[in-house]
Amino acid sequence: MAVSPTLSSSKLLLFSLSGFVLFGLVSPSKFDELFQPSWALDHFIYEGEQLQLKLDNYSGAGFTSKSKYMFGKTTLQIKLIEGDSAGTVTAFYMSSDGPNHNEFDFEFLGNTTGEPYLVQTNIYVNGVGNREQRLNLWFDPTKDFHSYSLLWNQRQVVFLVDETPIRVFTNKERQGVAFPKDQAMGVYSSIWNADDWATQGGRVKTDWTHAPFVASYKGFQIDACECPVTAAVEENVKRCSASDKGYWWDNPVMSELSLHQSHQLMWVRANHLVYDYCMDSSRFTVAPPECDN
Repeated sequence: MAVSPTLSSSKLLLFSLSGFVLFGLVSPSKFDELFQPSWALDHFIYEGEQLQLKLDNYSGAGFTSKSKYMFGKTTLQIKLIEGDSAGTVTAFYMSSDGPNHNEFDFEFLGNTTGEPYLVQTNIYVNGVGNREQRLNLWFDPTKDFHSYSLLWNQRQVVFLVDETPIRVFTNKERQGVAFPKDQAMGVYSSIWNADDWATQGGRVKTDWTHAPFVASYKGFQIDACECPVTAAVEENVKRCSASDKGYWWDNPVMSELSLHQSHQLMWVRANHLVYDYCMDSSRFTVAPPECDN
């Protein structure tokens, strides 16, 4: 459930973080409490607490959050397309509006049967992206549900898979690197055909004889500072950056990864990272400034 000064119907959860005790308002919510279809409603399938999005040669499908948020954590549990999923993309992301938007992307790139799914992440700040990283996962994401999360505060953006960090974008404003902290963002997910680039650079096309391609969802969670659509940007920034609100993600221990999380991230990068824009000298003769550790 979204954290908001006006919320009163959520469960209270006590957080204890390295000696700090905070109260946050969190609750797993059904899809229709937090989200709504954004296109191709006839490609939605509801099964109890689960939602399925299907892709066929007519259309994909997508949904969006009913509200926008600034800072916090959002999580979806997803079971990706089984079998031959080449050419397909299942996306989970946060984004603000406009040409100078901010955006945090999970893009799950399908592949031929037996080949690993690739997860591409990207970050846009003030409309500028080109920050792709790709990795393969340490499990088969088509056999069961796994949680995918975006944690965002004023110090860092963290991409997590089953609570294991796979990528961190640190606030380096002091080094002149722009950081996303003043635009409210919606939460989105979609499934679509991208066989012009998604699988092996577009060499492997979608085989429509395997359609419909189905991605399944459950465990919809948004634990974040909700931004009223009628509020001015300055009001949202003030509300969601206020030090007296007790937001758990503003606690000092959340300003960087823990030692255990740092080791997890090192393991992921050493064993599963297959592409990092920071190391692509053919694209960047000089590494982007945020790549300088």
